[in-house]
Amino acid sequence: MEPFIISSKAECNMEANIKEGKLNDLTNLGIRLTVGVIFLVHGLGKLENPGFGGFLDSLGIPMGLMIPIILAESVCGVMLIIGVLNRISASILSIIMLGAIFHVKKVGNLLGQGGYELDLILLAANLSIITMGPGKISMAHIVKIIPRFLH
Repeated sequence: MEPFIISSKAECNMEANIKEGKLNDLTNLGIRLTVGVIFLVHGLGKLENPGFGGFLDSLGIPMGLMIPIILAESVCGVMLIIGVLNRISASILSIIMLGAIFHVKKVGNLLGQGGYELDLILLAANLSIITMGPGKISMAHIVKIIPRFLH
């Protein structure tokens, strides 16, 4: 009997199968759904919070940005959930997370009260969505009307 040897060609085929397989599509869907739900809930929570405008004012952010921030979080969250214009939505949410890390939390503590660890994780997840795209389990893939670079 000959020993079992994996050739480099077999390794390449295995890698390609994993990369384009259902596991990759489910991972994309899971990240999109998680990030989308988090932002949708946060956006709607800010809409119901009457003190959000005062909070922005205390940070030196004009209260006129309250509605655009709420809309960006809510609408982009929904877009990520359904899988339409994901790269644009994740880009907008990344900008919001950079604002939360650098302006709101002032890069103070990574952990603990006032820490920015969740903001950093959400930023990384959004950057992953930008690079991966929506995957095959998305409305953009099913409908195929939207140009691929906008997915």
